[in-house]
Amino acid sequence: MKKEHVLHCQFSAWYPLFRSLTIKSVILPLPQNVKDYLLDDGTLVVSGREDPPTCSQPDSDNEAEEIQWSDDENTATLTAPEFPEFTTKVQEAINSLGGSVFPKLNWSAPRDAYWIAMNSSLKCKTLSDIFLLFKSSDFITRDFTQPFIHCTDDSPDPCMEYELVLRKWCELIPGAEFRCFVKENKLIGISQRDYTQYYDHISKQKEEICRCIQDFFKKHIQYKFLDEDFVFDIYRDSRGKVWLIDFNPFGEVTDALLFTWDELLSGRNLKGDFSEEVLEQDAPAFRCTNSEVTVQPSPYLSCRLPKDFVDLSTGEDAHKLIDFLKLKRNQQEDD
Repeated sequence: MKKEHVLHCQFSAWYPLFRSLTIKSVILPLPQNVKDYLLDDGTLVVSGREDPPTCSQPDSDNEAEEIQWSDDENTATLTAPEFPEFTTKVQEAINSLGGSVFPKLNWSAPRDAYWIAMNSSLKCKTLSDIFLLFKSSDFITRDFTQPFIHCTDDSPDPCMEYELVLRKWCELIPGAEFRCFVKENKLIGISQRDYTQYYDHISKQKEEICRCIQDFFKKHIQYKFLDEDFVFDIYRDSRGKVWLIDFNPFGEVTDALLFTWDELLSGRNLKGDFSEEVLEQDAPAFRCTNSEVTVQPSPYLSCRLPKDFVDLSTGEDAHKLIDFLKLKRNQQEDD
Protein backbone atom coordinates (compact mmCIF):
# COMPACT_ATOMS: atom_id res chain seq x y z
CA MET A 1 0.00 0.00 0.00
CA LYS A 2 1.44 3.35 -1.07
CA LYS A 3 0.61 6.89 -0.02
CA GLU A 4 -1.05 7.65 -3.34
CA HIS A 5 -3.48 4.76 -2.69
CA VAL A 6 -4.47 6.39 0.59
CA LEU A 7 -4.93 9.76 -1.11
CA HIS A 8 -7.18 8.21 -3.76
CA CYS A 9 -9.49 6.93 -1.01
CA GLN A 10 -10.15 10.29 0.65
CA PHE A 11 -13.73 11.33 0.18
CA SER A 12 -13.18 14.34 -2.08
CA ALA A 13 -11.11 12.23 -4.49
CA TRP A 14 -13.81 9.67 -5.29
CA TYR A 15 -17.12 11.43 -4.55
CA PRO A 16 -17.24 13.43 -7.80
CA LEU A 17 -16.74 10.20 -9.79
CA PHE A 18 -19.46 8.20 -8.03
CA ARG A 19 -21.85 10.92 -6.85
CA SER A 20 -24.91 9.28 -8.44
CA LEU A 21 -24.26 5.96 -6.64
CA THR A 22 -23.94 7.21 -3.09
CA ILE A 23 -25.55 9.36 -0.39
CA LYS A 24 -25.78 13.10 -1.00
CA SER A 25 -22.93 14.91 0.77
CA VAL A 26 -21.31 18.32 1.27
CA ILE A 27 -17.54 18.83 1.58
CA LEU A 28 -16.21 21.84 3.52
CA PRO A 29 -12.52 22.83 3.87
CA LEU A 30 -11.44 22.54 7.50
CA PRO A 31 -9.79 25.77 8.74
CA GLN A 32 -6.44 25.39 10.48
CA ASN A 33 -7.74 26.89 13.74
CA VAL A 34 -10.55 24.30 13.82
CA LYS A 35 -8.03 21.50 13.27
CA ASP A 36 -5.88 22.89 16.11
CA TYR A 37 -8.92 22.94 18.38
CA LEU A 38 -9.84 19.35 17.53
CA LEU A 39 -6.29 18.19 18.29
CA ASP A 40 -6.02 20.14 21.55
CA ASP A 41 -5.53 17.69 24.43
CA GLY A 42 -7.01 20.05 27.00
CA THR A 43 -10.31 19.60 28.78
CA LEU A 44 -13.15 18.80 26.43
CA VAL A 45 -15.08 22.03 26.00
CA VAL A 46 -17.37 21.89 23.02
CA SER A 47 -17.55 24.94 20.78
CA GLY A 48 -20.37 25.87 18.46
CA ARG A 49 -23.08 25.27 21.05
CA GLU A 50 -26.07 27.54 21.32
CA ASP A 51 -26.20 29.81 24.37
CA PRO A 52 -27.62 27.90 27.34
CA PRO A 53 -30.89 29.15 28.84
CA THR A 54 -30.43 31.74 31.56
CA CYS A 55 -30.84 30.45 35.09
CA SER A 56 -34.01 31.51 36.86
CA GLN A 57 -33.82 33.19 40.25
CA PRO A 58 -34.00 30.83 43.23
CA ASP A 59 -37.52 30.45 44.61
CA SER A 60 -36.52 30.43 48.25
CA ASP A 61 -33.84 31.56 50.64
CA ASN A 62 -32.87 27.92 51.27
CA GLU A 63 -32.21 27.37 47.59
CA ALA A 64 -30.20 30.57 47.42
CA GLU A 65 -28.02 29.39 50.29
CA GLU A 66 -27.10 26.24 48.37
CA ILE A 67 -25.61 28.27 45.51
CA GLN A 68 -21.93 28.90 46.09
CA TRP A 69 -20.01 31.41 44.03
CA SER A 70 -16.23 31.25 43.86
CA ASP A 71 -14.30 34.48 44.53
CA ASP A 72 -10.95 32.80 43.91
CA GLU A 73 -9.13 34.94 41.34
CA ASN A 74 -6.89 31.94 40.51
CA THR A 75 -9.82 29.83 39.33
CA ALA A 76 -9.47 29.32 35.57
CA THR A 77 -12.59 29.54 33.49
CA LEU A 78 -12.62 27.19 30.52
CA THR A 79 -14.11 28.74 27.44
CA ALA A 80 -14.34 27.13 24.04
CA PRO A 81 -13.04 29.01 21.02
CA GLU A 82 -15.67 30.24 18.60
CA PHE A 83 -15.66 29.86 14.83
CA PRO A 84 -18.61 32.00 13.71
CA GLU A 85 -17.94 31.93 9.96
CA PHE A 86 -17.27 28.18 9.90
CA THR A 87 -20.27 27.54 12.17
CA THR A 88 -22.53 29.37 9.73
CA LYS A 89 -21.23 27.38 6.75
CA VAL A 90 -21.66 24.08 8.58
CA GLN A 91 -25.20 24.89 9.70
CA GLU A 92 -26.18 25.95 6.17
CA ALA A 93 -24.82 22.65 4.85
CA ILE A 94 -26.67 20.66 7.52
CA ASN A 95 -29.91 22.45 6.67
CA SER A 96 -29.41 21.75 2.95
CA LEU A 97 -29.10 18.04 3.76
CA GLY A 98 -32.36 17.85 5.67
CA GLY A 99 -31.26 18.97 9.14
CA SER A 100 -29.32 15.85 10.23
CA VAL A 101 -25.95 14.57 8.99
CA PHE A 102 -23.36 11.83 9.37
CA PRO A 103 -19.94 13.56 9.80
CA LYS A 104 -16.47 12.36 8.84
CA LEU A 105 -13.05 13.62 7.87
CA ASN A 106 -11.17 12.84 4.66
CA TRP A 107 -11.21 9.11 5.47
CA SER A 108 -12.68 8.23 8.84
CA ALA A 109 -15.91 8.71 10.74
CA PRO A 110 -15.91 8.89 14.57
CA ARG A 111 -17.54 5.45 14.93
CA ASP A 112 -15.55 4.77 18.08
CA ALA A 113 -17.08 7.79 19.86
CA TYR A 114 -20.82 7.25 19.25
CA TRP A 115 -21.30 6.32 22.91
CA ILE A 116 -20.46 9.83 24.13
CA ALA A 117 -23.27 11.53 22.17
CA MET A 118 -26.53 12.29 23.95
CA ASN A 119 -28.39 10.11 21.45
CA SER A 120 -25.69 7.37 21.36
CA SER A 121 -25.54 7.91 17.62
CA LEU A 122 -23.45 9.63 14.96
CA LYS A 123 -26.49 11.67 13.94
CA CYS A 124 -25.56 15.36 14.20
CA LYS A 125 -27.67 18.48 13.93
CA THR A 126 -25.17 21.16 14.95
CA LEU A 127 -21.44 21.84 14.83
CA SER A 128 -21.22 21.21 18.57
CA ASP A 129 -22.55 17.67 18.01
CA ILE A 130 -19.78 17.11 15.46
CA PHE A 131 -17.06 18.60 17.67
CA LEU A 132 -18.06 16.38 20.60
CA LEU A 133 -17.69 13.24 18.46
CA PHE A 134 -14.50 14.35 16.72
CA LYS A 135 -12.70 15.36 19.92
CA SER A 136 -13.60 12.00 21.49
CA SER A 137 -12.52 9.82 18.56
CA ASP A 138 -9.21 8.02 18.11
CA PHE A 139 -10.16 7.39 14.47
CA ILE A 140 -10.31 11.13 13.81
CA THR A 141 -7.02 11.73 15.61
CA ARG A 142 -5.41 9.05 13.45
CA ASP A 143 -6.65 10.81 10.29
CA PHE A 144 -4.90 13.96 11.49
CA THR A 145 -1.69 12.46 12.85
CA GLN A 146 -1.07 9.13 11.05
CA PRO A 147 -2.90 9.17 7.72
CA PHE A 148 -0.14 7.18 6.00
CA ILE A 149 0.50 4.53 8.64
CA HIS A 150 1.38 1.11 7.11
CA CYS A 151 2.39 2.72 3.79
CA THR A 152 5.48 1.05 2.32
CA ASP A 153 6.98 3.91 0.28
CA ASP A 154 9.55 6.21 1.87
CA SER A 155 8.56 9.36 0.02
CA PRO A 156 7.79 12.48 2.10
CA ASP A 157 4.22 12.74 3.34
CA PRO A 158 2.20 14.96 1.01
CA CYS A 159 0.80 18.19 2.39
CA MET A 160 -2.76 17.46 3.47
CA GLU A 161 -5.79 19.69 3.14
CA TYR A 162 -8.34 18.42 5.61
CA GLU A 163 -12.06 18.51 4.96
CA LEU A 164 -15.23 18.13 6.96
CA VAL A 165 -17.56 15.78 5.12
CA LEU A 166 -21.27 16.01 5.92
CA ARG A 167 -23.44 13.18 4.59
CA LYS A 168 -27.22 13.28 4.59
CA TRP A 169 -28.43 11.22 7.53
CA CYS A 170 -30.00 7.92 6.52
CA GLU A 171 -31.20 5.18 8.85
CA LEU A 172 -29.06 2.28 7.64
CA ILE A 173 -29.67 -1.24 8.91
CA PRO A 174 -26.31 -2.73 10.01
CA GLY A 175 -27.28 -6.14 8.64
CA ALA A 176 -27.46 -4.72 5.11
CA GLU A 177 -23.90 -3.37 4.98
CA PHE A 178 -21.05 -5.27 3.31
CA ARG A 179 -17.34 -4.70 2.73
CA CYS A 180 -15.87 -5.70 -0.63
CA PHE A 181 -12.20 -6.39 -1.36
CA VAL A 182 -10.78 -5.79 -4.85
CA LYS A 183 -7.35 -6.92 -6.03
CA GLU A 184 -6.11 -6.19 -9.56
CA ASN A 185 -9.61 -4.98 -10.42
CA LYS A 186 -11.11 -8.34 -9.46
CA LEU A 187 -13.64 -8.71 -6.64
CA ILE A 188 -12.04 -11.37 -4.42
CA GLY A 189 -13.96 -11.15 -1.14
CA ILE A 190 -17.18 -9.89 0.46
CA SER A 191 -17.66 -9.69 4.22
CA GLN A 192 -20.62 -8.89 6.39
CA ARG A 193 -19.85 -5.40 7.76
CA ASP A 194 -21.37 -5.85 11.23
CA TYR A 195 -19.70 -9.19 11.88
CA THR A 196 -20.43 -9.04 15.63
CA GLN A 197 -24.09 -10.02 15.04
CA TYR A 198 -25.88 -12.92 13.39
CA TYR A 199 -28.43 -11.94 10.73
CA ASP A 200 -30.65 -14.77 9.58
CA HIS A 201 -31.52 -13.09 6.26
CA ILE A 202 -27.86 -12.92 5.23
CA SER A 203 -27.37 -16.67 5.65
CA LYS A 204 -30.54 -17.39 3.71
CA GLN A 205 -29.92 -14.88 0.89
CA LYS A 206 -26.13 -14.91 0.58
CA GLU A 207 -26.15 -16.22 -3.00
CA GLU A 208 -28.54 -13.47 -4.09
CA ILE A 209 -26.63 -10.84 -2.12
CA CYS A 210 -23.32 -11.92 -3.67
CA ARG A 211 -24.81 -11.82 -7.17
CA CYS A 212 -26.22 -8.30 -6.63
CA ILE A 213 -22.88 -7.00 -5.37
CA GLN A 214 -21.02 -8.60 -8.28
CA ASP A 215 -23.39 -7.00 -10.78
CA PHE A 216 -23.02 -3.61 -9.08
CA PHE A 217 -19.23 -3.90 -9.08
CA LYS A 218 -18.98 -4.85 -12.75
CA LYS A 219 -21.41 -2.17 -13.88
CA HIS A 220 -20.34 0.80 -11.77
CA ILE A 221 -16.98 0.26 -10.00
CA GLN A 222 -14.67 -2.04 -11.96
CA TYR A 223 -11.98 -0.15 -13.94
CA LYS A 224 -13.51 3.18 -12.84
CA PHE A 225 -11.73 3.67 -9.53
CA LEU A 226 -8.28 5.29 -9.47
CA ASP A 227 -6.45 2.13 -8.33
CA GLU A 228 -6.47 -1.60 -9.12
CA ASP A 229 -6.43 -2.64 -5.46
CA PHE A 230 -8.98 -1.12 -3.09
CA VAL A 231 -11.80 -1.80 -0.66
CA PHE A 232 -15.33 -0.46 -0.96
CA ASP A 233 -18.36 -0.58 1.34
CA ILE A 234 -21.91 -0.95 0.07
CA TYR A 235 -25.45 -0.95 1.43
CA ARG A 236 -28.17 -3.18 -0.01
CA ASP A 237 -31.62 -1.77 0.72
CA SER A 238 -34.91 -3.64 1.17
CA ARG A 239 -35.63 -3.43 -2.56
CA GLY A 240 -32.30 -5.05 -3.41
CA LYS A 241 -30.74 -1.84 -4.71
CA VAL A 242 -27.05 -1.43 -3.93
CA TRP A 243 -25.63 1.90 -2.74
CA LEU A 244 -21.96 2.85 -2.55
CA ILE A 245 -20.94 4.00 0.94
CA ASP A 246 -17.16 4.43 0.99
CA PHE A 247 -13.74 3.49 -0.39
CA ASN A 248 -10.75 2.36 1.71
CA PRO A 249 -7.12 1.46 0.95
CA PHE A 250 -6.30 -2.19 0.27
CA GLY A 251 -4.05 -2.78 3.28
CA GLU A 252 -3.76 -3.26 7.02
CA VAL A 253 -5.08 0.21 7.82
CA THR A 254 -8.50 -1.10 6.73
CA ASP A 255 -10.34 -3.65 8.89
CA ALA A 256 -10.43 -7.02 7.08
CA LEU A 257 -13.49 -8.03 9.17
CA LEU A 258 -14.12 -11.79 8.65
CA PHE A 259 -11.01 -12.18 6.48
CA THR A 260 -7.35 -11.75 7.39
CA TRP A 261 -4.95 -9.58 5.45
CA ASP A 262 -2.70 -12.58 4.96
CA GLU A 263 -5.56 -14.29 3.08
CA LEU A 264 -6.42 -11.21 1.04
CA LEU A 265 -2.83 -10.42 0.05
CA SER A 266 -1.83 -14.00 -0.72
CA GLY A 267 -5.13 -15.15 -2.25
CA ARG A 268 -5.24 -18.28 -0.08
CA ASN A 269 -8.62 -19.63 1.11
CA LEU A 270 -10.53 -17.27 -1.16
CA LYS A 271 -12.49 -19.72 -3.28
CA GLY A 272 -16.14 -18.86 -3.85
CA ASP A 273 -18.56 -20.50 -1.46
CA PHE A 274 -21.19 -21.35 -4.07
CA SER A 275 -21.61 -24.01 -6.72
CA GLU A 276 -20.67 -23.20 -10.32
CA GLU A 277 -24.33 -23.54 -11.23
CA VAL A 278 -25.18 -20.59 -9.03
CA LEU A 279 -22.28 -18.24 -9.79
CA GLU A 280 -19.42 -18.11 -12.24
CA GLN A 281 -16.03 -19.59 -11.45
CA ASP A 282 -14.42 -16.30 -10.37
CA ALA A 283 -17.04 -15.68 -7.68
CA PRO A 284 -15.60 -13.91 -4.64
CA ALA A 285 -15.38 -15.53 -1.23
CA PHE A 286 -18.43 -14.51 0.81
CA ARG A 287 -18.22 -14.55 4.60
CA CYS A 288 -20.87 -13.86 7.19
CA THR A 289 -21.55 -14.74 10.81
CA ASN A 290 -23.21 -18.13 10.39
CA SER A 291 -24.80 -18.62 13.82
CA GLU A 292 -25.43 -16.88 17.11
CA VAL A 293 -22.68 -19.04 18.61
CA THR A 294 -20.07 -17.04 16.69
CA VAL A 295 -21.41 -13.60 17.69
CA GLN A 296 -18.62 -11.36 19.01
CA PRO A 297 -18.53 -8.22 21.18
CA SER A 298 -18.46 -4.88 19.39
CA PRO A 299 -14.90 -3.74 18.55
CA TYR A 300 -15.84 -0.26 19.81
CA LEU A 301 -16.61 -1.38 23.40
CA SER A 302 -13.01 -0.83 24.46
CA CYS A 303 -13.31 2.83 23.41
CA ARG A 304 -15.95 3.68 26.00
CA LEU A 305 -14.47 3.37 29.50
CA PRO A 306 -11.18 2.35 31.11
CA LYS A 307 -10.93 -1.44 31.18
CA ASP A 308 -10.79 -1.48 34.99
CA PHE A 309 -14.20 0.19 35.12
CA VAL A 310 -15.64 -2.32 32.68
CA ASP A 311 -14.18 -5.27 34.61
CA LEU A 312 -15.61 -3.96 37.88
CA SER A 313 -19.07 -3.30 36.49
CA THR A 314 -19.32 -6.74 34.85
CA GLY A 315 -17.58 -8.69 37.60
CA GLU A 316 -15.26 -10.30 35.04
CA ASP A 317 -12.14 -9.74 37.16
CA ALA A 318 -12.77 -11.16 40.62
CA HIS A 319 -9.48 -9.84 42.04
CA LYS A 320 -10.31 -6.26 41.09
CA LEU A 321 -13.77 -6.63 42.63
CA ILE A 322 -12.29 -7.98 45.89
CA ASP A 323 -9.77 -5.13 46.03
CA PHE A 324 -12.54 -2.61 45.45
CA LEU A 325 -14.69 -4.09 48.27
CA LYS A 326 -11.69 -4.05 50.63
CA LEU A 327 -11.07 -0.41 49.79
CA LYS A 328 -14.71 0.48 50.51
CA ARG A 329 -14.58 -1.41 53.83
CA ASN A 330 -11.40 0.38 54.91
CA GLN A 331 -12.98 3.74 54.05
CA GLN A 332 -16.02 2.91 56.15
CA GLU A 333 -13.82 1.87 59.08
CA ASP A 334 -11.87 5.13 58.83
CA ASP A 335 -15.11 7.10 58.87
